Amino acid sequence: MTVTALFVGSDQDWDTYAPALIEAFKDLPLSVTLTADHAPETVDYIVMAGSQIIDDFSPFTKCKALLRLWAGVEDIVHNDTITFPICRMVGGGLDQGMVEWVVAHVMRYHVGMDTHIHGQDGVWRNGFVPPLAGDRPVTILGLGALGTACAQALTSLGFPVTGWSRSPKSIDGIRCLSNDVADALQNAQMVVALLPKTPDTENILNAETLAKTAKGAYLLNPGRGPLIDDTALLAALDSGQIAHATLDTFRKEPLPESDPFWAHPHVTVTPHIASATRPKPAARVIADNIQRGEAGLPFVHTVDRTAGY
Repeated sequence: MTVTALFVGSDQDWDTYAPALIEAFKDLPLSVTLTADHAPETVDYIVMAGSQIIDDFSPFTKCKALLRLWAGVEDIVHNDTITFPICRMVGGGLDQGMVEWVVAHVMRYHVGMDTHIHGQDGVWRNGFVPPLAGDRPVTILGLGALGTACAQALTSLGFPVTGWSRSPKSIDGIRCLSNDVADALQNAQMVVALLPKTPDTENILNAETLAKTAKGAYLLNPGRGPLIDDTALLAALDSGQIAHATLDTFRKEPLPESDPFWAHPHVTVTPHIASATRPKPAARVIADNIQRGEAGLPFVHTVDRTAGY
């Protein structure tokens, strides 16, 4: 049996992911041909990297699934010409990469690294002793695969973690809430935003909700730029309600040079690098879904079109 898979992405995406995909396909009990130029009517699966390149998917009359190499699907989830399942990337190194980024920046704030990194001027700054992790409450907005992994990692370090999601969750060792997001933010000293971008999550961090955090809280946004009302965040930074924000995602990317976040003394900008799909583990996820599809089994990590993720 031969299966045709169309790779959709840039030349750089092909160079990054195609070798790992081809290698992973060799382990399957079927033959998978991966190219970037299959005729639409011959395509069994679409493997998509990067942003949407195809607008009209209606010519893909025998396609069984669109397999995304990224976690985000907001650019394709509402495309009515996609009449087959969409599967987003879960795993693929994304969870471990996100854990490492989030833990690194939480610990940076927690132990006050910036005081000493930026204070190499001969002044002996020994007046700050951080609280222990157990006295530093952290709130994570979003308890999907990435949010759960980060919550568990921070819990293992001793931080009391509250997780908020739009649907009820139960995770050992984590206080899980799904009602008013303000309840989850109440007195939080660290906030990590890991929600998907949907109409319900846009501007979820606004003047009202940011005011619920502890005075001088720290904010990390490796999720999606529109989760934050930028004007409200700048005001909260200026007032000291938010002591510092590390922002990895933005409404417009790359972040324009004129954007006020670049110049703000209490903002750290990282260029959407919190976590990336790693070729080898991601290729195994894609290969597994193709094998499942050919065996007549349900795909994993399918997108709920109504929820938007």
